[in-house]
Amino acid sequence: MSETDSFIEEVTEEVRRDKLFALFRRYGWIGILAVLLIVGGAGWNEWRKAQDRAAAEALGDRMISALESDSALSRAAALGDIPTEGAGQDMLIALARAGELSAAGDTAAAVEALQQVAANGDVPEIYRRLAGFRALVLQTDLPAEERRRQFESFAQAGGILRLLSEEQIALIDIGTGAQDAALDRLGRIVQDAEATTGLRRRASQLIVSLGGEVPQIASSLAETPLDQ
Repeated sequence: MSETDSFIEEVTEEVRRDKLFALFRRYGWIGILAVLLIVGGAGWNEWRKAQDRAAAEALGDRMISALESDSALSRAAALGDIPTEGAGQDMLIALARAGELSAAGDTAAAVEALQQVAANGDVPEIYRRLAGFRALVLQTDLPAEERRRQFESFAQAGGILRLLSEEQIALIDIGTGAQDAALDRLGRIVQDAEATTGLRRRASQLIVSLGGEVPQIASSLAETPLDQ
């Protein structure tokens, strides 16, 4: 390489360096700001997680304390006195209260608590559907055809409530004297690949009690007690 070429290369490198420093002086604050935002965002995220965790632990402690009462009505009242923040906590308290009210025999109040959850648009859909389903199960005073129509709506929506709704419809069939329809529905539940062991067992025992024949897939389950 000639001295002229070497000189030109050194000048070019120096010009590049000067341009780089000029760009850094002009726009370097953007990079610094980006770093600060990233670090600050990570810190804020961790703080928020810690706050959420502390709030969840505090709610759990209050619920455990409320459930220590000997009376279901007292437990429901104590749960109702717990302060909540946000739809998630409201949902947990309402579901717990509904369970205690139902155990105490106050079905109307339990249904009301569940329906409030089902109607709350801030609650995730799956929990709204579960609350609505549970409320319908408790409303045994509704006309059979109305209960059937609503359970069919749950069944058609699919998901985890499909087979549970089919079970409830089969019980309605039994209650209205439609034994053949109940046996047919229960048989399909037993053979459904998505049915849980407990659901298959209940369906199988209902089939036996109605004098039907349990499908071979669950013949052994029909002989197993419900509490096992």
